[in-house]
Amino acid sequence: MEDHIAPRPALRGDCERCFGLCCVALPFIAAKDFAIDKPAGTPCPNLRDDHRCGIHAQLRRSGFGGCTVYDCFGAGQKVSQVTFGGQDWRTADGEGPRRMFDVFPVVRQLHELLWYLTEALTLPAAGPVHPDLRRALDRTEELTRGTPEELGALDVGAHRQEVNVLLLRTSELARAGVRGRKKNRRGADLMGARLRNADLSRADLRGAYLIAADLTGADLRGADLIGADLRDADLTDADLTGAFFLTQPQVAAARGSAGTRLPGSVVRPVHWAAGS
Repeated sequence: MEDHIAPRPALRGDCERCFGLCCVALPFIAAKDFAIDKPAGTPCPNLRDDHRCGIHAQLRRSGFGGCTVYDCFGAGQKVSQVTFGGQDWRTADGEGPRRMFDVFPVVRQLHELLWYLTEALTLPAAGPVHPDLRRALDRTEELTRGTPEELGALDVGAHRQEVNVLLLRTSELARAGVRGRKKNRRGADLMGARLRNADLSRADLRGAYLIAADLTGADLRGADLIGADLRDADLTDADLTGAFFLTQPQVAAARGSAGTRLPGSVVRPVHWAAGS
C-alpha cells in the first residue's frame, strides 16, 4: 500500500491557468531530453497560440522527454494569475514579457521550497521544529506574492539556504533511530550503481547521483531523497513508502513498475505502464 499525504493542488502545475511560461522562459539544450536548442525567452516552436503543446501526446516519441518530467510546482499559474494579474505575455507591452520570464524561475524555486516545507510539516518526528517550519512556510508564501520588482531583486539563493537548515534538521529527526552504521549517501556518486535489493531505508540520499542506478527491489522506506538525481534509475518493485522530500519530476524521470511502492505525495507516472 502507498502511504497517504494530503494533495497539494496549489503546488502542482496547472497548465490551464498558465500562459505556457515554461515553454518560453526556460532554455532547451539539444540532447537526450530535448530535440532542439532553444534560448530562454524564445517560445518553443511546438507551443500553439492557445498556450497548449502541439505535440503533447507525442512528446517522448518526438524527443522532448524533458517536458514530460518537468513540473513548475504551481509557479506557472502563480506568475500568470497573481504576479501579473492574468496578463498574457503575448499581449504585454514593453518589458512586460521579459519581466515575466525573469520572475518565473524565481517563483518556481520558492514553490519548490513550499513543497518541501509542506511535507516537513506532515512528519510527526519533526514536531520539535514544526513552529519554525510554519514560520518559514508563511514567509516563503509571502515572498511568492511579491511584486515583479520585489521578486526580481530577491536573493532566492540566500532564502533557500535559510530554509535548508530547517530541512536538514527535519531529515535528522525523521531518520533518527537507525540501527547500526548510519546510511549516509549524501551527494554520493552512485551513477549506474548496482543496488538491487539494497537496504537504503532511512538513508540520507540528499543530492545523490543515482542516474541509471539499478534500484530494483531496493528498500527506500523513510529515505531522504531531496535533490537526488533519479534520471533513468530503475525503481522496479522498489519500496519508497514513507520516503520524503521526493518530487514528481524525480519520479517521472525514473523507471518503475506496478510493483513500485510510492509515497502518497506523488503519483505513478503514466509512462511507467508502457515500460518507457
